Amino acid sequence: MKRIIIIGGGAAGLGAAYKVRRAAEAGHDVDCVVIEKEERVGGKLVTDILEDPEGGQYVVDGGSDAFVSTKPAVGRIARMLGIAEEMVPAREENKKTLIVKGKRLVELPDGIMMFAPTKLLPLATTSLYSWPGKFRMALDWFLPRKEHWAEGESAQDHDETLEAFVVRRMGREALDRVAEPLVGGVHASDPTQMSLAATFPNFLEMEQEFGSVIRGFLNERKKREEMRKKYPPKPGGKPWAFFNTFHRGMRDLTDGMADAVGRERIKTGVAATIIERAGDGWKVTLDSGEVVEGDALVVATEAWAATRLMRDVDAAISDLLASIPCSSSATVSLAFREEDCPFDTRWFGILSPMVEDRPILAVTLSSSKWPDRAPSGRVLLRGFIGGPGNQHLLEATDDELVETIRTQLVELLGVRADAQPLIAKVYRWTGGMPQYTLGHLDRVDEIERRSASVPGLALAGGAFRGVGIPNCIESGERAVTKVLTDLGLEYDEPKETRRGPR
Repeated sequence: MKRIIIIGGGAAGLGAAYKVRRAAEAGHDVDCVVIEKEERVGGKLVTDILEDPEGGQYVVDGGSDAFVSTKPAVGRIARMLGIAEEMVPAREENKKTLIVKGKRLVELPDGIMMFAPTKLLPLATTSLYSWPGKFRMALDWFLPRKEHWAEGESAQDHDETLEAFVVRRMGREALDRVAEPLVGGVHASDPTQMSLAATFPNFLEMEQEFGSVIRGFLNERKKREEMRKKYPPKPGGKPWAFFNTFHRGMRDLTDGMADAVGRERIKTGVAATIIERAGDGWKVTLDSGEVVEGDALVVATEAWAATRLMRDVDAAISDLLASIPCSSSATVSLAFREEDCPFDTRWFGILSPMVEDRPILAVTLSSSKWPDRAPSGRVLLRGFIGGPGNQHLLEATDDELVETIRTQLVELLGVRADAQPLIAKVYRWTGGMPQYTLGHLDRVDEIERRSASVPGLALAGGAFRGVGIPNCIESGERAVTKVLTDLGLEYDEPKETRRGPR
């Protein structure tokens, strides 16, 4: 029997292990072992069920609280696990985003897609932008392309930063007020460094195809509307939503995969310290002193951890991994009594642009975004701290982070000044967000080229071709496909054609 060692028990590692188990169930003579340094599996997907002091429970996600329905991996995995019925769409009736501007919260205008306005009246009437800023955004309709791509060229051949692109097409206000907190916020990235080709290549492709980002998004909006008409919701079915989660939080997904893999195949609370070749196979030494041997190896850790592990295997890969910067962040969930929150709760989130110089990146109103997240009469909020420009804030203690978020909620939302949270939970993600800087895809291509030449080795995770949960799962699956092929075990799964969470 062939044995695959998987280092890392997050979404990528579990995605890899679950594919190994499916290959075994299909008749291949293969098994796996997962090594996870934390006491639990799930990586940045963690859910806690917290008790209210007066009765009832809160469902609190410490990392990502959602997945997007336009990427099929999570829905596909959930159906295979038999937990698709546990998927929950966001409460679209509360879908509203607020932007911090001075001491006010301004609603993101209707028709803004990512950062581009696609409806004239909401743009004209919003106080989010100045009139010169609005006119500058409208110029995108008339500005020529920066350049015409040659036949066969792609966004990767014409990479530029988020800042350079948005300022060039729509001006500084479009960047500072929406593109930076909304688009850059997905990756917690510095817009002056963030690679568009690696994160949102469709922006560059729209400019090429339509000559205008606004025209490109208008075309996308038209296609979405046509799809909704062509595929209306089935009677009694779940309504469609862009964001979805699971009834008891994102842990439902990772626990489901871990159970399907078999908990006996997962070693938690131990870290891999050394990986080395052992004949035609691999040997991994753990910090407990145990040595694990296998025929193939998948490294599904954060880039900074993989850098150390890969040093003695391939120094060039290690150096390339070291060139992928990683930033730290924290989420802070707080619950208050409804009477201490005298504000309209019909919204999903608040974005705080860097130009506002506040210590928060964003706030999610979890009890309005999702059903059954808090007991009746309670308001559950989640604040985000960190990002490349605010790393120093994470030196604070947990109590100080809680007070920072509480103070911001008082200032921005009008939470009563003397109100203390009924529950407070801090989650720290040290080096947890890879930064896709200019040239990122070239570095990833070289990492993949070099690892392809090493039999029985593959790397996976959010450091390469997407930080979202579906991207990480698919990264783990691709890694397993590579090492299975190296082992002479061709495994082609039946392709699912249904997209989305339903």
